[in-house]
Amino acid sequence: MPVLKVYVTNSSGVKAGLKKIKKAAEESLKKIGLRKIELSVLLTDNDGIQRLNKTYRGIDKSTDVLSFPMDDNVMLGDVVISMDKVLAQARECRTTADKELTRLLVHGILHLAGYDHAKGGRQAFRMREKEKEIFKGLKREKVL
Repeated sequence: MPVLKVYVTNSSGVKAGLKKIKKAAEESLKKIGLRKIELSVLLTDNDGIQRLNKTYRGIDKSTDVLSFPMDDNVMLGDVVISMDKVLAQARECRTTADKELTRLLVHGILHLAGYDHAKGGRQAFRMREKEKEIFKGLKREKVL
């Protein structure tokens, strides 16, 4: 029987706490009711995420987070995060890189779980509320 597994790879060149990221991903998945699932997280740089964005979405620019769902009962999918964007957005929002990385991780996981904000309205509100709920829970449990 499959169990919850999170695989984290850092090819960004930026130091990041992989154990902390893995724990935040595991707790986020549990909070949305996904306990028997696998997830892959890739930390990359702006060039790496730009290549993926161009290849898979036809958009030739970097972004902060991409989600690639898998049509599989065990593997939920991949979350790819640009550490360059994490650092820039953390400075811009006057927060820590850990908090910004966690925010993007939660955002990506929610996309994989079927949440969407692209069309705005009720769906966007639902996703924002779920992000806040998970983020608060991670803070409360001292994962963040």
